[in-house]
Amino acid sequence: MASTVRVDLDGNPIKAMTICMIGAGGFIGSHMCEKLMAETPHKVLAVDVYNDKIKHLLEPSSLPWADRIQFHRINIKNDSRLEGLIKMADLTINLAAICTPADYNTRPLDTIYSNFIDALPVVKYCSENNKRLIHFSTCEVYGKTIGSFLPKDHPLRQDPAYFVLKEDDSPCIFGSIEKQRWSYACAKQLIERLIYAEGAENGLEFTIVRPFNWIGPRMDFIPGIDGPREGVPRVLACFSNNLLRREPLKLVDGGESQRTFIYIKDAIEAVLLMIENPARANGHIFNVGNPNNELTVRQLAEMMTEVYSKVSGEPSLEVPTIDISSKEFYGEGYDDSDKRIPDMTIINKQLGWDPKTSLWDLLESTLTYQHRTYAEAIKQSISKPFASR
Repeated sequence: MASTVRVDLDGNPIKAMTICMIGAGGFIGSHMCEKLMAETPHKVLAVDVYNDKIKHLLEPSSLPWADRIQFHRINIKNDSRLEGLIKMADLTINLAAICTPADYNTRPLDTIYSNFIDALPVVKYCSENNKRLIHFSTCEVYGKTIGSFLPKDHPLRQDPAYFVLKEDDSPCIFGSIEKQRWSYACAKQLIERLIYAEGAENGLEFTIVRPFNWIGPRMDFIPGIDGPREGVPRVLACFSNNLLRREPLKLVDGGESQRTFIYIKDAIEAVLLMIENPARANGHIFNVGNPNNELTVRQLAEMMTEVYSKVSGEPSLEVPTIDISSKEFYGEGYDDSDKRIPDMTIINKQLGWDPKTSLWDLLESTLTYQHRTYAEAIKQSISKPFASR
């Protein structure tokens, strides 16, 4: 780490701080911890139930940042130590969540409890102890676009005013209650409203982050290798699993939904700016995504197939994709949004941040990691016959 004095966006020296990071052992948390250890003097109290993805930062004790990161194995549902750690810190970052679409339908109660009920004590402790909070929400709080309610051939569907999602303007539109897919988005929106109310009534200093499909190494899991065999991770890991196993990629409802994708390292740059520029970040909700990397899920599958063939040296399948209904893939109660494109005005104005990495480059980096990490393990798992049940 450079010894020169680091300054914020307004030219003020950045003081070393202690950060309580809840969910530090996950995909985003692991990259955030790497960034903080490598480039800042800040200390991290890493809170999670697992630490597999940050073990390389914790061991051996001779690492140059060994005295700046502590792992605390805590389940925030029922551990009284959490408030003590928040009191010790200058800032709390809450990343903890159930955030896999397959779970929203099959585990709606767990989804609601994880994303709302379990987050309540974190907000309470931060508010009562005058501690700053950066809370991770989701782009799913926007729900469906206004344009999705227009006829499919209506010209206004192409008007950005009807589909680009703005933090301070766009409505949050969900499906009916029986569509349990919205349990996640609704819980996330309600905790956002509670945090905003704590700020308005009790002076809580907060920042809310709405991620738009952050992609990169260590995302989710590969079923049967480092996650449950019957598990269904998010789209990139799902497609990666298919590619690694040389299976057709499954396109839910034809893969017509449009999404944007951003490289995890670009996104972490944005979060570091929020951490170190509280005067510019407090009280704001930030979209963090890359509107330049927009495509349909079908186009994503086609691009991933091409990129994986390049990084693995293996030819693509003759039939690279198959269509499957959302009911068959996710079960009853699934629903979706047609587009999810972020407006970047607020984060650009407040933090001067823009994403840099192209979709091809982020997929090449991610799939190279997936191939190096999982290809051999999957070959071995395929070659072993299943045990009789």
